[in-house]
Parts: sequence; C-alpha cells; structure tokens
Amino acid sequence: MKALVIEGPRRAVVKEVPYPAPKRGEVTIQVKNVGICGTDFHIFEGEFISPYPIIPGHEFSGIVHEVGEGVTGLQPGDRVSADPSLFCGACEFCLTHRSNQCENWQALGNTVNGSMAEYVAVRAGNVVKLPDTMSFEEGAFIEPLACVVHGMNRLQLQVGSRVLLFGAGAMGQQLIQAMARAGASELVVVDVAQEKLDMALRYGATKGVLSRNLEAELGKDTYPYGFDAVVDVTGIPAVIEQALNYLGPTGKYLQFGVTAESASIRINPFKLYNKDWTLLGSMAINQTFIPAFHWLKEGRIDVRPLISRTITLEETVEFLEKPKAPDLMKVQIVI
Repeated sequence: MKALVIEGPRRAVVKEVPYPAPKRGEVTIQVKNVGICGTDFHIFEGEFISPYPIIPGHEFSGIVHEVGEGVTGLQPGDRVSADPSLFCGACEFCLTHRSNQCENWQALGNTVNGSMAEYVAVRAGNVVKLPDTMSFEEGAFIEPLACVVHGMNRLQLQVGSRVLLFGAGAMGQQLIQAMARAGASELVVVDVAQEKLDMALRYGATKGVLSRNLEAELGKDTYPYGFDAVVDVTGIPAVIEQALNYLGPTGKYLQFGVTAESASIRINPFKLYNKDWTLLGSMAINQTFIPAFHWLKEGRIDVRPLISRTITLEETVEFLEKPKAPDLMKVQIVI
C-alpha cells in the first residue's frame, strides 16, 4: 500500500509499505480523510517524541476493510473513525482516570504508524461507527475535538468568566465554540489574521484583536484586572510569555498548543505566588473521544467551515516542507 513516511527530521516520502493486516482484536481501516495536525509538523521538524521512520496521522476517518479474529460489532463496509490512543489500561495512571499520562503511552501516528496511508490497523475497541449524517470530513475531526473536550475538562471554566485566547486556527475555533457554550462572558481572541478573527466573532467571541494591536487594545486602561482565564493555542514560546501578562488575580492559564519539546519560557514566580495563579496543561485526549463524538454528532460544534483545503498524499510532502500561511485553518488529506 501507499503511505507517507517521515524517515527523519524534515525527510518525508510517499512510498510502498506493507499492508497492515489486522491482528486479533483489531480491524484494518481503509482511510478516507486525514487531518494534518500541528503535532504532525512537530514530528516532521524533529521536535516531538516520535521515533523514525514513522507514518504520521492520528485524525482520520474511513471504512472498515478487514476484521481480525475475535472482533464483534464491526464488519467490512462500516463507516468509522477511531481514537488513536493506545493506553495500557493497567498502570497507576490508567487506573486513576489519567490515561493520557499512561506509563506505556502510545498513539497512532505519534509513536506507532498512523493513518497517512491507504490503510491503518486499529484496536477494535477504539473504533466508533459514524452515522450516515456525518461526513468523512467531519469524522476526521472527532480526535481534535476530543482534545478540546479534555482541555475544557482541565480548565473547568466558570460561567461568566472573562477569557482571553491566543490563536484562532482550527483548534482555536473549536475552543471558542466550546467556551461560548460553556458560559464565558467576555471571550477575547488574538490572532495574526483578520479572517480568523472574523470567524471567531461568528462562533461566539466577543472581541477580535490583531496581534500587532495587542498592547493598544488590551492595555491596563481597558482590562485593569486582566482575565479570569488565558489560553494559548499557538504553542509559540514568545506568545506564551506575553499571554501570561494578561492573567488576572486567581486566574487560570491553560497551555493547549503544542510547543517544541526543547522550548522554554520565562515566568515571574512572585506573580505566580502573589496572584494565586493556576497553571494547567492539556495533553492530547483522556477518555474524551466518545464525548467529542456525541458533541459533533449533535451539531453542538460546527467544524465544516474549518477545512481550508484538501490535498493528496503526494502533495502532503511539499505542504509539510513549506511555511504555513497565516490564514490557513485545517487541511485534510483525501486518500
């Protein structure tokens, strides 16, 4: 079968690889749509924990092609998506509802071969059938939306909270919708692209601010006490340092965007102490795939306008190599 293989930092090729026949308890899925995630860029750049060579891709949908021994409830032809998480289920963290910190954590497309290929083998228990009303494009959004659900669970946003969010890309737009529904009062969004801010306002943001106007529009005169919650979706260290300056007393800061593993920031520990801040991380998903599926199935989050373009597997190599346009949202590979 054909697959995109990252052979090392900044070295990706499309080539023939063995077909992944399903083992006991697995199904092999014929891939239809794959979302390109920021993590995929980090893997390509050599900034993530992934081994090489690896087939990336963890946001996907497709059709069951072959069913392994012992699998029930699934059959060839079923339209599906799948949770890419491969938790062991036996360690202390898995047994205490912290599966994303599993001592033996693995994930399709991150540590083992993923879905940027014609076929991918998946644990049957991770597979979710898609209703006829859900397209393959939408089905490939369940995993990123599951990341949003986990982030919201971590943040525990209080109704009426004033929120400042940095980064209005595809993930930011889903968080904006989630926070608007969760009861944020003010929801101020910062980005470099006006088109993304316009979309954020349609999805529930109360104010959009171009990053170049940040100090002028969000100064002490306008927001003397800062914000109750500040969220970074960019993963850019300089933005993160800047974002922390807007966190108000007893505020919560959520690091949602993925940074390079070697990244670092400076933080004032006196402010952390004196202002009673809470600093939170949100890594991947944590038993949140099914809630995200229901959220999407019931139309509570709209992902369809977030797809900027679709490309082929062959075009993906060049796409990974080039700088990302600031107005680009989600790009999906159609196989």
